[in-house]
Amino acid sequence: MNILILGSGGREHAFAYQIAKSPLCSQLFTAPGNAGTAQISENVEIGVNDFEKIKDLVIEKNIELVVVGPEDPLVNGIVDYFEGDDELKKVMIIGPSMEGAKLEGSKEFAKEFMKEFNIPTAAYQSFTKNEIIKGLQYIESTSPPYVLKADGLAAGKGVVILDNTNDAKAELQFMLVEEKFGAASKTVVIEQFLKGIELSVFVLTDGKNYKILPTAKDYKRIGEGDTGLNTGGMGAISPVPFADEVLMQKIEEKIVKPTIAGIQKRNMNYKGFVFIGLIKVEDEPYVIEYNVRMGDPETEVVLPRIQSDLVSLLKATANQSLDKVSLEIDKKAATTVMLVSGGYPQGYEKGKEISGIEQVEESIIFHAGTIVKEGKIVTNGGRVIAVTSLDNDWKGALKNSYANAEKISFEGKYFRKDIGFDLESN
Repeated sequence: MNILILGSGGREHAFAYQIAKSPLCSQLFTAPGNAGTAQISENVEIGVNDFEKIKDLVIEKNIELVVVGPEDPLVNGIVDYFEGDDELKKVMIIGPSMEGAKLEGSKEFAKEFMKEFNIPTAAYQSFTKNEIIKGLQYIESTSPPYVLKADGLAAGKGVVILDNTNDAKAELQFMLVEEKFGAASKTVVIEQFLKGIELSVFVLTDGKNYKILPTAKDYKRIGEGDTGLNTGGMGAISPVPFADEVLMQKIEEKIVKPTIAGIQKRNMNYKGFVFIGLIKVEDEPYVIEYNVRMGDPETEVVLPRIQSDLVSLLKATANQSLDKVSLEIDKKAATTVMLVSGGYPQGYEKGKEISGIEQVEESIIFHAGTIVKEGKIVTNGGRVIAVTSLDNDWKGALKNSYANAEKISFEGKYFRKDIGFDLESN
């Protein structure tokens, strides 16, 4: 069958890498793609939110399956667009409807969902601009640290954690009154701070059945020791060493099952991925957030560990027959190290020539922010390349990723050298 992947990052290259291996895939297209997807699929210059052009492409190329990579088109209703169009409604599309996508698109919606279905999460209250006085009083009535979250999508930057009461009050005004994150912070959720260690659990669901995919842990901060500004992710490890059988059983019983039951009870049209961001507090799991797609760079460590045919799994998801297929997972560990542009996550330059990729051995290279210009691969984003390796344990895999990260060069290249630093004691 002909398959289309929407997106342009490392996540989409990882999808393309797995899908291209499937005997069920005849032709693979990526829109808009990057220099890496161009090597294994046909890139098409279409934006992920240009639904009409996507429709034209699907019809012209006889595409039967669409995999939506990023959250934006899902929150904007691409699944509803397909379902409501006579020419598209038979096309299989992986992702939730606009209603289901609110689990990521609105922090307040997600919190209310968790409350309704008794899913463990931090205590919270939400406030709008008109309720600023109540919000300030709420901060005064609680103890630091304070967690302030913009309700809507803010490109992963809408969460602020502060230790000082006055700073928290000033930040709330900045977010609500001055609209620091634009429309995303018209509502702000103030949440209880939970102290623990984070992990991510990925679930593939057809709306009634589900498969739990490999766990992963990513590293968001730009600086070593988890310091500095938040990024889209500087590296990841799978499986999570401390996610033992006991913890995973708790996660499935207390979080995964009620989440899928809630999706069914709310009659959400949800055929796709649920990315559950968790924190382990002592020995108990709590949900920090839901995302309605795979994560990046977690996808680059999760998908290479899936030994089952990915297209078969996605077809079963679209056809609501996920209970009829098996999920085989590689016992090896996977790690990815992200090479980023100098200055990221703040200002950075593009167009820097990349060399050394051909020297990489025993690692998989996933392109993120790259493009082909005048026959050369050059940087085209903040996060540029993910170097993924598999080995018997995460330390061996990480050693390979670091060795190969050194071989790749571009002006301003930076990567964290301490991925996994916090796993020794957990």
